Amino acid sequence: MPKRPVIGVTLDAEPAGGWSKLPWYALRQNYFHAVIQAGGLPVALPHHPELAADYLDALDGLLVTGGAFDVDPALWGGGPPHPKVTLKPGRTDFELAAVREALRRDMPVLGICGGQQLLAVAFGGTLIQHIPDEVEGALPHEQPNPRTEPGHAVDVAGGTLLAAIVGATRLAVNSAHHQAVATPGPGAVVNALAPDGVVEGVEHPGYRFALGVQWHPEYAVDPRDPSIFAAFVRAAGR
Repeated sequence: MPKRPVIGVTLDAEPAGGWSKLPWYALRQNYFHAVIQAGGLPVALPHHPELAADYLDALDGLLVTGGAFDVDPALWGGGPPHPKVTLKPGRTDFELAAVREALRRDMPVLGICGGQQLLAVAFGGTLIQHIPDEVEGALPHEQPNPRTEPGHAVDVAGGTLLAAIVGATRLAVNSAHHQAVATPGPGAVVNALAPDGVVEGVEHPGYRFALGVQWHPEYAVDPRDPSIFAAFVRAAGR
């Protein structure tokens, strides 16, 4: 049997209180299931920036997940945080260190939702802090219906890695974000847009696989979503 590529999956974290009396890590199972279904071997990555290079020594690809928090505007020159911005410095410090090291090694990286935004920041890009304040006529990007259903469609840019992967010009996506990419960074390109013009994906052709999508393909609300994980795991296995 071929060896499964080892995929590092970043975790979410919460402080003590609520579910546990101690600080805890957690992540939805469907992230891991999507990687396994695509042929990968997922492993969870605790938040230790000083160990990012050691983790990557054992990995073939890096998956940066989403979560109910935001990238610190200080990391991209965005000024003071908007009142709606929620930060998780320990998580962001680790993820940014891991992404930058993975890009330095040209290791395949897939960023999902907030992971896509972090990837754009690693490319040298910038973000919109709060879509309703900066995009006139914006769609409800924090969709009111369940995440297991589409919230809106996105148009996929021709000639991009994403277009080659999904083989379509339009996808149905779920939507759970209030920030978005403003500029993708030098050399990076936007690969998908919502009907209101909000950026829904970025990629960088200077790397063998550096792809981010704003939606959550691990839910597979569009039948082409699993192809994103399949392409990522294939790249990690090369």
